[in-house]
Amino acid sequence: AWPCHLLDFSIREYKPSDEHVVMSLFHDGILEHVYPAFFKAMSNPDHIGIALSISMAGYVLGGSSYFQALLFGSLWAGLIYYCCHDIYNSYMMGRLSTDMADIQASYLENPDNGFWVAEADVNGQAKVVGMVAVVVIVAFAWRRRSLGSQLTRKALDFCKERGFSRLVVDLSSPQTAAICMCQKLGFVQTASHCNTHANRWFAKLATINVMQMEKLI
Repeated sequence: AWPCHLLDFSIREYKPSDEHVVMSLFHDGILEHVYPAFFKAMSNPDHIGIALSISMAGYVLGGSSYFQALLFGSLWAGLIYYCCHDIYNSYMMGRLSTDMADIQASYLENPDNGFWVAEADVNGQAKVVGMVAVVVIVAFAWRRRSLGSQLTRKALDFCKERGFSRLVVDLSSPQTAAICMCQKLGFVQTASHCNTHANRWFAKLATINVMQMEKLI
């Protein structure tokens, strides 16, 4: 039964009054992966080689111009950043226009679905700091307190109560902390692909893979 208390927060079912903060949390939680994805992509040996080659081309074409070399290299980095941003932004906009557009109908009115939030006491006021449905998102300041694990366990318990035999989650490769958390909870990777909500070439340039992880329950 909930709310289930852990340390200084509790987990309860979503209420219509949570909509604004949940939407904000979802928006920020998805787009925060853009920078990690960008830096991960730019550290790829292939991208490093391409960036150096493009910079050298700019240097030569600009008549030994260091500015031209920097400009050409920056344009390549800008393209990679755009690809990373488009992947996560497309995912976010797709969700906001489908299931997240009506949480009540998509989750609470379907007995096989559920939507929960983690609520904490902040300066004497209750504040939503995490949520779980199809995705687990925890506010940055509340991480490393096992909140993500507790929300995931809540989803696992719900699925078990409904008689489901397994739970499958999709995580993008830059989400290393989430992947590690799922592994600790007994999830194992069963597949990997680069089919995102964005153009497939963007996913290739951003070197982002979707990791499918599964747990029997």
